[in-house]
Amino acid sequence: MCEREKSYIEKMNKFQLKHQYKKVGFIISFTAFGLMIVKKFFDEPDWVKPFLSGVLLVGLLFISLAKEKIEDEFIDSLRSQSYRIAFVLVILYALIQPFINYGVGLLFDEKETLEGLNYFQILFYMLIVQLMVFWQLKKLNK
Repeated sequence: MCEREKSYIEKMNKFQLKHQYKKVGFIISFTAFGLMIVKKFFDEPDWVKPFLSGVLLVGLLFISLAKEKIEDEFIDSLRSQSYRIAFVLVILYALIQPFINYGVGLLFDEKETLEGLNYFQILFYMLIVQLMVFWQLKKLNK
């Protein structure tokens, strides 16, 4: 049983999508983002915003998980570093940002309440930071 679990964990650790999914992810992300902008001008049902948010996250996840054209150990190392950096930065962001929002809110409105971030903000920020750090690391190490 332990060997089966170990091989399953190793398989999940190496999981990546084919390179073509990067293009699919960009198309999904840009389409969802465009529709989110367009929906601001129209009266839409309540389910549209969470649906488009979810579609945008799926598109960013496809981009994040897609292999590069040349996928080697170095790229794998850069990807791992970018996930680590994104994780730490998002934790710091999620801990600090509500207090910043609260402080700024108090300057302009005396009835400001301390509110946390929602799941979309955290996941979106994490995926964007991971992609930006990964691309920057790739660019610096060429």
